[in-house]
Amino acid sequence: MSDHALAKDLAACTLCASRFATTASAHRPRPVVWFRPTARVLIASQAPGMRAHKAARPFTDPSGVRLRAWLGVNEDTFYDKNLFAIVPMGFCFPGYDAKGSDLPPPRICAQTWRAPILAGLSKIALTLLIGGYAQKWHLGPEARAGVTETVRRWRDYAPDVFPLPHPSWRNTAWLNRNPWFEAECLPALRARLGEVLKQVET
Repeated sequence: MSDHALAKDLAACTLCASRFATTASAHRPRPVVWFRPTARVLIASQAPGMRAHKAARPFTDPSGVRLRAWLGVNEDTFYDKNLFAIVPMGFCFPGYDAKGSDLPPPRICAQTWRAPILAGLSKIALTLLIGGYAQKWHLGPEARAGVTETVRRWRDYAPDVFPLPHPSWRNTAWLNRNPWFEAECLPALRARLGEVLKQVET
């Protein structure tokens, strides 16, 4: 299957229609597709939020603002599909639970779509693993200790892979408790990202 056909099929996916209909948000599937085979940076994230669901564009929220600040890139660079592929564990907004919190991404999404999509991203030079779901998928047993310990061991995976916490505003307290992340991990990440993007320019 061609990359164009794969993206088209993903965009039309309704595997979770009945599941989403029973959530507190009672929404319809709307896969947020953001990748091309030319991408050099893979952002393996969790799932779109409601704002991204409505906009059909990933990280269209305060989390995206913080993530771009972490990376040191502007919106034009971040949303250039020739540079960044954003491949979450769930391509649709998973819905809200009764308390108004985001539900976890349905496993069937990654089981159905992740392997064929990643197989087509042959030029990836840098992978960002955002949050526990992505870290467990990509790192397996190494991520069982949890997000904090996985991110703390970022040097074990650098320079081609960087595990990161979710950039949600809810993690501000985590950032305050772990100042080493912004002081040590982020400068190394920005330096590596700069190298990858410079390779594209040349």
